[in-house]
Amino acid sequence: MTQTLFMPIAPEHRWFYPIDWRELSQVIRFTRAKGRCEHCGRPHGQEVMHLGDGIWWDAEQGIWRDGRGKLVRKLSPPHALENGQQQPNLLGDPPAPQLAVTRVVLASAHLDHNPSNNHPRNLAALCQRCHMLHDAAEHRRRRWSKVFRLRALGDLFDRT
Repeated sequence: MTQTLFMPIAPEHRWFYPIDWRELSQVIRFTRAKGRCEHCGRPHGQEVMHLGDGIWWDAEQGIWRDGRGKLVRKLSPPHALENGQQQPNLLGDPPAPQLAVTRVVLASAHLDHNPSNNHPRNLAALCQRCHMLHDAAEHRRRRWSKVFRLRALGDLFDRT
């Protein structure tokens, strides 16, 4: 399996990663995880139909799965949903006429959010959805820290 896509590293974090990060990431994503997200099971490089709430169609097994990879019962196959043969969703809305499709891209995620901790137990192969959900609190923290720092610098150099 030849893989050319890789997750970009923020320039300010580049020096925390080892020189062989691409190789380490590839081993985690394609040897250990066998090309599937370790949280939800989505396959790398494939286009996956989904309902937008984490539920996705596993074409290999012919079943719907939730955001943790568990079987979802009582949902018709995608062709039935697209034809409007399905009951309204949980909110009472009619089904969408066409299901959303996303290409799955795996990335190696640091479970403790520390890019210098590259122990295999601290790394997980995650699809973009699971990676964003896993990192959401850390992203909020970093955004708050950056805004706080910029405001402090502005106060320090403000000439009023």
